[in-house]
Amino acid sequence: MTSEITLFVNPTAGRGRGAHVAQPAASAFRAAGFSVRTVIGQDPGDALARARAAVADGTGALVAVGGDGIAHLALQAVAGTDTPLGLVAVGTGNDFARALGLPVRDPAAAARLIAEGLKDDGVRDIDLGRVGERWFGTVLASGFDSRVNDRGNRMRWPVGRFKYDLAMIAELAAFRPFPYRLTLDDGEVREIEATLVAVGNGSSYGGGMRICPGADLTDGLFDITVVGDCSRRTLLRVFPTVYRGGHVDHPKVTVHRAARVEIAADGITGYADGEPLGPLPVSVRCVPGAVRVVGR
Repeated sequence: MTSEITLFVNPTAGRGRGAHVAQPAASAFRAAGFSVRTVIGQDPGDALARARAAVADGTGALVAVGGDGIAHLALQAVAGTDTPLGLVAVGTGNDFARALGLPVRDPAAAARLIAEGLKDDGVRDIDLGRVGERWFGTVLASGFDSRVNDRGNRMRWPVGRFKYDLAMIAELAAFRPFPYRLTLDDGEVREIEATLVAVGNGSSYGGGMRICPGADLTDGLFDITVVGDCSRRTLLRVFPTVYRGGHVDHPKVTVHRAARVEIAADGITGYADGEPLGPLPVSVRCVPGAVRVVGR
């Protein structure tokens, strides 16, 4: 493996922390004996082109500095290649870094752990989800949670996570279950009323909400969490338990396991790793060992 690594930096992650914390991460890598080059794109398309060029040039690892958004973009560059991915997580959610056992909001510690892993054969293969040509590492969300995302993304004020709290309150006021058509592997089409359907390669989204608590990054299967046609009162009662994964014990929640999933519902957007995929329907498949990662 070459001793050069590439830092793939989102300068706006964590309200500007991305660009700032790239420096201590780079210093930690250099102290471990690596040479470092930095990639910062003008926009997501330019950034991805630069990351893909670094991978094609044989960089020893691509290390994304930012949150789940830059991690998602980095996956598009390294999936299906031999180039390892590391994450220096300084964003808002950081769910992919948590799934890999990497430090969060401690760039020097994350860089040291990644450097040790690259030196000591601490690289492993994990599964990814794929929708068309898009890869994702954590969760594909649809339903109430994606409607909250839609509304929050349209809001210009306030900034940060608080706008999504307000978006959730607004969506609760208009809450209703949605008619879904769900197909698992090659089974029959299930027509259901559901509050949300989440397809988990990893266990959490939204900064630690363990929507698919049993998901395993290496088993070749998704965990699919379906929250049924619950009332607003039930949703409010069950929601706080998502952070520990306790919602799966509620009678309105079912969990399925499958390698391929088709989800259809009118007026619903799919989000993967917190990034919009576009309106349903979507066809999702789990690709075993699709990416090499550095983590615990």
